[in-house]
Amino acid sequence: MKVVERPSLKGMNSFGVEASAGLLIEIESEEDVLSLPAFNPTRDLVLGGGSNVVFASDVPGTVFHNHILGRTIIEDSAEHAVLEIGAGENWHQLVRWSLERGLSGLENLSLIPGQAGAAPIQNIGAYGVELSSVLRGVTAWDWQRSAWVCFESADCQLGYRDSLFKSAAADRYLLTSLQLRLNRVFRPQLDYAGLSDTLSGMGVEHPSARDVSDAVIRLRRRKLPDPAVTGNAGSFFKNPELDPEQAHALAAAHPGLPIWPTDDGRSKLSAAWMIENCGLKGLREGDAAVSEQHALVLVNLGSASGKNIVTLARRIQSIVADRFGLMLEPEPRLIEFDT
Repeated sequence: MKVVERPSLKGMNSFGVEASAGLLIEIESEEDVLSLPAFNPTRDLVLGGGSNVVFASDVPGTVFHNHILGRTIIEDSAEHAVLEIGAGENWHQLVRWSLERGLSGLENLSLIPGQAGAAPIQNIGAYGVELSSVLRGVTAWDWQRSAWVCFESADCQLGYRDSLFKSAAADRYLLTSLQLRLNRVFRPQLDYAGLSDTLSGMGVEHPSARDVSDAVIRLRRRKLPDPAVTGNAGSFFKNPELDPEQAHALAAAHPGLPIWPTDDGRSKLSAAWMIENCGLKGLREGDAAVSEQHALVLVNLGSASGKNIVTLARRIQSIVADRFGLMLEPEPRLIEFDT
């Protein structure tokens, strides 16, 4: 366990905005967890890869940085394998590592930035696949009870970019590891039209799991700005979900608005289309801007502050609400302590 006083958090968030904390504790093992001071959600923050946060303020207390590593196959058979993954593992590196071992199920989730511990919190998803399809369980430290707890997938209350850990019990648990049930027999998920087109463009007729991963990487690099080059947190807003009648009425009033069914019988609308239809690509607040590359992505063009990004996001929400009658919901967590 490492402890740093008054750390800069600029290099610990993918937007690259400047922020600081009173103290930084690097958690490197489950043994470290047993020695941690009490967590105060009014002053403290648990941080992983920083790819899904916006620092609109400093952190007055302690940042608990989860850096617990580990990749282990704990069960194996001819059809499936179960992995135990430390929450501090880099997500994309984990995807490629699993593919190298003949395991599939994560290939559509390639190149998603951040650490493995954030995956169940957000129920990450891309190109027709969500983490919920492979998550078997989560191990966590309960800050309130000072005890370990294990959750099965059904107990995690996974939803669209949501979970127990993000909503109902936000800040109660420190996720230390997750268990993933992956396939030895490849079953491709190619429903996303752009994915099939990309594979065709690669000259691949019968794709392997590695081929699908490579195609997803091409798609993401073509469509989304690289956070290593231009600070961003990926898709900034969720796609709104409505009852089918409401969604189709809205689509009828705005011809061209993409709409598609969800697994639970609702209808999902394209937030990117609504933002672009409002003419907001390139809209700026200081050095914070709506990406010219993808309307759903907000970027730091150089020296944007977290407050610039939050102000821009709220302007977008207001303009979209005026035109479509919907309030877009941010995907990243907005960090705004009363400092």
